[in-house]
Amino acid sequence: MALNVPGLIATIIFYLLVLGIGIWASVKSKRDEASMQAAHADMALLGNRRISLVVGIFTTTATWVGGTFIIGTAETVYDPKQGLIWAVMPLAATVAFTLGGLFFAEPMRDKKYVTMMDPFQIKYGTRLCGLLSVVPLMSEIIWVTSTLISLGVTMSVILDLSYAVCIWISAAVAITYTLLGGLYSVAYTDIIQLTLIFITSWLCIPFLFMNPSSVDITTTSFNHTFQPPWVGSLTADRAWRWIDIFLLLSVGDLGFQDFHQRTLSATSSATAKMRCYAAAFLIPTFGIPPVLIGAVAASTDWNLTSYGSPPPFERGQTGLILPLALQHLTPPYISVIGIGAVGAAVMSSTDSALLSSASIFSSNIYKKVLRPKASENETRWVIRAAVVFFGLAGTSLTFLHTSVMAFWVLGAEIAYIMMFPQLVCVLFFNVSNGYGSIVGFLVGLVSRLLCGEPLIGLPAAIHFPGGTVEAGVYIQQAPIRTICMLVSLAAILLTSYLTALLFNKDVIPDKWDVFQVKVKPPVEAQNCGNDGVADSMLESAC
Repeated sequence: MALNVPGLIATIIFYLLVLGIGIWASVKSKRDEASMQAAHADMALLGNRRISLVVGIFTTTATWVGGTFIIGTAETVYDPKQGLIWAVMPLAATVAFTLGGLFFAEPMRDKKYVTMMDPFQIKYGTRLCGLLSVVPLMSEIIWVTSTLISLGVTMSVILDLSYAVCIWISAAVAITYTLLGGLYSVAYTDIIQLTLIFITSWLCIPFLFMNPSSVDITTTSFNHTFQPPWVGSLTADRAWRWIDIFLLLSVGDLGFQDFHQRTLSATSSATAKMRCYAAAFLIPTFGIPPVLIGAVAASTDWNLTSYGSPPPFERGQTGLILPLALQHLTPPYISVIGIGAVGAAVMSSTDSALLSSASIFSSNIYKKVLRPKASENETRWVIRAAVVFFGLAGTSLTFLHTSVMAFWVLGAEIAYIMMFPQLVCVLFFNVSNGYGSIVGFLVGLVSRLLCGEPLIGLPAAIHFPGGTVEAGVYIQQAPIRTICMLVSLAAILLTSYLTALLFNKDVIPDKWDVFQVKVKPPVEAQNCGNDGVADSMLESAC
């Protein structure tokens, strides 16, 4: 297959359009920063909390409708071992934003936090907060990796362009406009990106339905035609696993800085909540086209197409089903339009992850731990350097593995198991303290490692009941991620309670109280003179 020149030209135009909007937004950001006399960090990371409701809804929705969302949904629907019932990302996002609007947006926005790690810094101290900040940094970098992989595999299939070239060009564009304009560039490019996702993805659908190699998807939804029904099935022995994945992709989203950056940049807590509810409604609508693409692919006799036989799932190319469907089931110019949808989705998520990682590093690690006296100009350059560094780090990881879902699940697990219980405790449980936080972190990490993970070749040391052995590998059917999350949550609260009790009962010496959890007795006013009233004007003791 030769290089798809028209597709390459269309992709270049799309990139120039996004880059142009990003540069325009950066100019607007600098102009607003000067007129409002805002600090650069506030403007770059949160848009000085002046992002309007409409723009906020666009950027909140676009952040979640990423390349992984589109390609992963189509892959899951097409996969003969899963099907529509396992494609939970659209519905899970609705649950995540509904919960976020109900419980998280208001308390965090009202206290004017800059990042999700600020409550840890206030309650546990800067050093522990700095250590814990490494966790969301890892999840954000992995998010960058998974989104870039989704674009790389799509462009390499349709354009016949080198995978590495596709990845690096896409990363360079996202890094450039995020570097220049911060949240302004991210938010305003999200408007055009989300619009392109909606238009281009729906434009592809009629051509997929009209291709002569596919049969009516309603006839294959519950009948075995070319492969098992694309609706899928949920047996009793896999029900717990389904619940586990659903909670991972819904509740786990609340452990990402990207989510909280959108609510913290709102003009008020009420606006932040409205963003969440609007995104909860809009995101599933963007999941319809990839579901239909997966359904059409499952209803296709691939032997009648230019792809030939055997079908993609027998060749181990299930993860490429979206670009393969666009390439072989639609006219060439339509497949190019499909690249626009994936490209826009990837950009809208990659830039958000870059900015989120830069926010945590500059605000909670560099400014609070490494250089507390850093000037505003120094912080400005640290933010820029962080965007570049984390962008390069996430891009480099794309060459370790080409599975979109492998990186997506890994990043989601970090947020769900390591960060979500920590955030719940620091926000809603007064008893939580630094000792509990450390123990909960270690317990969550160790327990998850012991449960194993086939995607990265990690064997299971703990075998929960109901598991199966496939190709010599023990596959857990129990909700291991949720179990690890709950164990971590319980460890935080139990350790916090016990350490506070032991220090307050003087069982453990005060000198060992690193996180100062012992309740200090109130200082009584000293009586001065015969009337027993202290003279507030005296600075020395009576």
